[in-house]
Amino acid sequence: MAGRIEDYALIGDLQTAALVGRDGSVDWLCLPRFDSPSCFAALLGGPQHGSWRLAPAGAGPCTTRSYRGDSLVLDSEWRTATGAVRVTDFMPQRDRAPHLVRIVEGLEGSVDMRGELRLRFNYGRIDPWVRRTGHHRIAVAGPDSAWLRVPPGVHTYGTDGTTASDFTIGAGQQAAFVLTWQPSHLHNTPRIEPATALPDTLRRWQDWAAHCHYRGEWREPVLRSLITLKALAYAPTGGIVAAPTAALPERIGGERNWDYRFCWLRDSSMTLSALLRGGFREEAAAWRHWLLRAIAGDPRDLQTMYGVAGERVVTETVAGWLPGYEGSRPVRFGNAAVGQLQLDVYGEVVDTLHLALLAGIPMERHVWSLLRSLMEYLEQHWQEPDEGLWEIRSGRRHFVHSKVMAWVAADRAVRMAEATGLPAPVDRWRAMRSAVHADVCANGYDRRRGIFVQHYGGRELDAATLFVAKSGFLPSDDPRVVRTVDAVRDGLDHGGFVRRYDGHRTPPGTDSPDGLPGGEGAFLACSFWLADALAATGRRQEARELFTRVVGLANDLGLLAEEWDPRAGRQLGNMPQAFTHVALVNTAFTLAEPAPAAP
Repeated sequence: MAGRIEDYALIGDLQTAALVGRDGSVDWLCLPRFDSPSCFAALLGGPQHGSWRLAPAGAGPCTTRSYRGDSLVLDSEWRTATGAVRVTDFMPQRDRAPHLVRIVEGLEGSVDMRGELRLRFNYGRIDPWVRRTGHHRIAVAGPDSAWLRVPPGVHTYGTDGTTASDFTIGAGQQAAFVLTWQPSHLHNTPRIEPATALPDTLRRWQDWAAHCHYRGEWREPVLRSLITLKALAYAPTGGIVAAPTAALPERIGGERNWDYRFCWLRDSSMTLSALLRGGFREEAAAWRHWLLRAIAGDPRDLQTMYGVAGERVVTETVAGWLPGYEGSRPVRFGNAAVGQLQLDVYGEVVDTLHLALLAGIPMERHVWSLLRSLMEYLEQHWQEPDEGLWEIRSGRRHFVHSKVMAWVAADRAVRMAEATGLPAPVDRWRAMRSAVHADVCANGYDRRRGIFVQHYGGRELDAATLFVAKSGFLPSDDPRVVRTVDAVRDGLDHGGFVRRYDGHRTPPGTDSPDGLPGGEGAFLACSFWLADALAATGRRQEARELFTRVVGLANDLGLLAEEWDPRAGRQLGNMPQAFTHVALVNTAFTLAEPAPAAP
């Protein structure tokens, strides 16, 4: 069985990523891209669905592990009765074929090692044909091939669908294994030398991390979050995935098991805002180019998400052959939310273009033309209901957050037009801004309780209403804002953290108001949003306490998933989650800012 979600470490090469457990097992890897079918899917089943374990023979979890400096190079160490050993895992940044490198190094005494490689292509469904050629084991099935290069002197053999390796490592000795993927019709695999690939990989990560602008008291979690966000960017195109995993459950045994290996416009926009605040402009420029390619065409055809190269077809399917993480089924690949209307994404995109402009990235005319097209569509459709930020599957509604983000789009468009002098229907945009504002205040506000609610005509609370202040829609000292913040804090509390919205206390076997069965954990990004809101409304100490509490949920490597189960004390959902790490970075910057002067 796979480890707990928080037991996993992330390694990657800016085109895909792998999850490595405390036991030395790589249980998730999709090749050659984030959204490709996996060759290791033990995360969603068992070792028979694909994994690669490399650890002392008979050993359990590693004794210690850490990233080497500000990088994605993972060191896992075991101390045994006969000695100590380190396994260093990393994926070199690449131009062509992806490589997973595992270097075994003896530290003390001698340690008997055991390697077990089970390649299973197409999400654990296909058992490949394996043959030996020199120092390589080559696995082939359909369009995929994987080449395992074994160090001299290490004995490998096939047994029950597994390529096994047994060897002894002494103090000062090293043994390097390299797994390379390439299309099966190619006959000669690109070769890398682990001894040079390791320092080069370290240098690249550390050179990038050195540009971080944050110097506050939470530098370590902020920088680890920024490195994680960088790892989720697909370097060839600039697209940014929401997470490198699929189908990790929001409730153990439940059905909320989604595939996040795609580029949501919302998540990508928020990720870019965090990277820009951290001082990383290159990613913003690359993402803007990706955006122009992905959404080129009629603004009516704008999707909520795309493939990493801008693909529009993201069909949701169910993998019935996989039992799911701890029995959480169905296991879904692809995502049906691609066909939803989510009007808030227009605001996220325009807001990010505004942030890029403020960061000194010039507004080219073709980008301005795109913005005008988006605004023209939004002017005509902002009054429509949609599925909203949370991608509900029970019908469209007039969500307050969607309307507020439509206001953000108009507001930021006006500001950019005024700052650049570029041609624009500024008077229309100002009129839209005023109309949306009046509409939200009239219809999204519960006058009896004095708070903003999830959707027009409803009474439900929603953490996304915190954006009423966060976006500048209303000043943070407005009594309506303060009461809404209090209502979210008290009404959506879940073990000291924050649920997304009302409706997750339904009895077993019944559907929530969002049209999905069962519940979920506390949503970590919402908990950070509440900390932002508390700071904005003058309660900085309470904000700091909440922020510290949420950061404390990260695993030993600083990684956070989407949600937290306060009762079981464990992380839930896809891992690591961009949304969560974005919110961490933004809240850390908010708390680093001086408190506003008292009136």
